Amino acid sequence: MNESQLINKQGLSEEQFLATYDANKYERPSVTVDMLIFTVTEEEKKYRKLPGKVLKLLLIKRGDHPYIGRWAIPGGFVNIDESLDEAALRELKEETNIDDIYMEQLYTWGDVTRDPRTRVISTSYMSLVDSSKLDIKAGDDADDTKWFTISCELDQEQRTVTERGYILQRLFKLSLSNEGNNLSAIVKTAKIVEGNVTKTERKVIESNGIAFDHAKIIEYAIERLRNKIEYTDIAIDLMDNMVQIEPPKLF
Repeated sequence: MNESQLINKQGLSEEQFLATYDANKYERPSVTVDMLIFTVTEEEKKYRKLPGKVLKLLLIKRGDHPYIGRWAIPGGFVNIDESLDEAALRELKEETNIDDIYMEQLYTWGDVTRDPRTRVISTSYMSLVDSSKLDIKAGDDADDTKWFTISCELDQEQRTVTERGYILQRLFKLSLSNEGNNLSAIVKTAKIVEGNVTKTERKVIESNGIAFDHAKIIEYAIERLRNKIEYTDIAIDLMDNMVQIEPPKLF
């Protein structure tokens, strides 16, 4: 039997069901995309006095509420008639003048209170690019756009044994800087292992100059990026700048 001929519990065919379906039956959250654009440049490091690889992230300065004047990952709302990938490419072009680059989906963020305007679910994208080939220009609702050098250091670590497994808590200090701006945040991660089930939670404990929950998105992206490049020739130099792991201290 054709699926369209099947009848549901209310006695409706699929055609009849769709014709009477009320799209307002459920509240609909807004959907956004956020793009993490990384680059690697060679710069002299103060403690080495020699050229080294430096990891940078592109941020935009917000020109409107909420978080006006703070720095954020480029992004924006998805239009009703476009896919997530299409929205990501469009928003990146509108806010930074970057187009025609490869991006991959990183993660979808859905905490209920992550945006003060309304319920917003965001899909983040990540890309590693050659910044020398890009013509960066702020546009749309971005007041400015700049590259920030990143440092993400493990500051504290605590492992707690539970009845069914363990919880590994970590505090990361995130720093982003350029010639005129110094941003920072503290991100707490909790890896919860119960039997064969593992989940990781992230929470922004403190944020200075970084909009929304973007600090934890950046921390997660650095973790993913570090995993991708740890076997390449530039891994050792990048690790110095990306995640410097100090001897853990208990909370």
